[in-house]
Amino acid sequence: MSTTKISNILQQAVTLHQQGQFDAAETIYQQVLQTEPEHFDALQLLGVIARQRGDARLAVTRLRQAIAIDAQQAIAHGNLGAALQDLGLSEEALASYDRALQIKPDYAMVWNNRGNVLRSLGKLAAALHHYDKALEYNPRYAGALLNRGICLQDMDEHQQALQDFDEALQLNPNDAAIHFARAYSLQCLRLDAEAVAAYEQVLHLQAGHLQAWCNRGICLQKIQEFETALDSFAQALKIKSDYGKAHLQSGHVLRLLGRDDAAIKAYQTAASYCSDEAELAQITYALAALGATATPSASPPAYVADLFDQYAPHFDQHLLEDLHYQVPALLSAAVNKYASKNPGNYLDLGCGTGLCAPYLRANASKLTGIDLSERMLAKAKSTGLYDELHCAEIGDWLQLQDQDFDLIIAADVFVYIGDLEPVFAAASRVMQPEAVLGFSVEVASEDADYLLRPSQRYAHGYAYLQRLAQLHGFAIAEASQQIARKDKGEDILAHILVMIKK
Repeated sequence: MSTTKISNILQQAVTLHQQGQFDAAETIYQQVLQTEPEHFDALQLLGVIARQRGDARLAVTRLRQAIAIDAQQAIAHGNLGAALQDLGLSEEALASYDRALQIKPDYAMVWNNRGNVLRSLGKLAAALHHYDKALEYNPRYAGALLNRGICLQDMDEHQQALQDFDEALQLNPNDAAIHFARAYSLQCLRLDAEAVAAYEQVLHLQAGHLQAWCNRGICLQKIQEFETALDSFAQALKIKSDYGKAHLQSGHVLRLLGRDDAAIKAYQTAASYCSDEAELAQITYALAALGATATPSASPPAYVADLFDQYAPHFDQHLLEDLHYQVPALLSAAVNKYASKNPGNYLDLGCGTGLCAPYLRANASKLTGIDLSERMLAKAKSTGLYDELHCAEIGDWLQLQDQDFDLIIAADVFVYIGDLEPVFAAASRVMQPEAVLGFSVEVASEDADYLLRPSQRYAHGYAYLQRLAQLHGFAIAEASQQIARKDKGEDILAHILVMIKK
């Protein structure tokens, strides 16, 4: 077969390949190799087809064969990097991309793909730089705009991400992935009505988009369009009946509507499809809050971490403006009456975004914060008021300490712990006589030590708290019932307690 004929049939194969006719294209590529076994383009394109079919290992083999023939072709190194990336071989993928960029420094697609690897490794600033480079070389690269926006989402920079998505949509107005990313940023910015409209645009383009149906339902729940939200989850379940997330979110909405039996059924169905241990613990916890299973001793740590990671960007606004949250001010005022006038070593358990810190900082020689949520801790760090911040479960962290604290405060933290005995024991161990312990709990009836409410928060009885104080060497210096916050328009009462270590 002449060189001209090989070139002609290869072009026919490329046309078929571009049309998605992989079998026909592959047959021709193989014919070329029968005539010329070391034909670079045929081998390289067979590697591309293998990857497009989902066989990344075969793609790697073929692309390496092509590179062995001609190692100066950036396209082969770039495609090899993508196949290695598919296999989760991040370092090898980065090395292949590096070789591609050595040959062709302005290779926008490789800059973009290398950014994707870095983003998957959590190296967000470096990934952002790579997307910038891709767009420097190709300003109309919609994929790089999308990926840069997703990277900005990972950095909680949703307003900036929206700019990238809007620009990408000018280039590809019918790209469902871009519309979905844009909708998600609107959702994270709590622009729920706008997010609903954006998810509906996704569904107009891709009616079977499960995540769009589910996220649309979540946003509808937030704007209290509960029945429409349930319909959105039902649409997802029509597409995939074992979609556990839709069953779980249906359970949440039914619980809010007070339809407990239906909520329990939805949670149980979600549990039947759940294979993730942490998520299953959260579903079991939701069932316990409705009385369908035994009450656990505490909330699952993953549930608390996830809950507050989601809350973090708008936590202070939500609590202070929407729920009229009073606990940090009430509790700090109470403990400061009993704290030593001398600066001391202070510990803020479940510190969240740092709402208690302004009340404590002036008299703290050292102020440490503990929380399960990384995103809440990032907000706390930005206040500049803490000397140390740790992401840990409070009981475990206290057990490891070899320092004593002069004051320990826990504002609205024990609502996620039922059995407080281990926490009291751990706190008592790191407190000397006259040290101050201040905390809040929601009020339960006096015949209960603690109970788990449908709100998925614990409430505690005062007699139980008295017993714990006596058992662990504390004297109650002050106790009062105060309105802590509002829930569905109703006042939620809390015990505000200050105890002194004897």
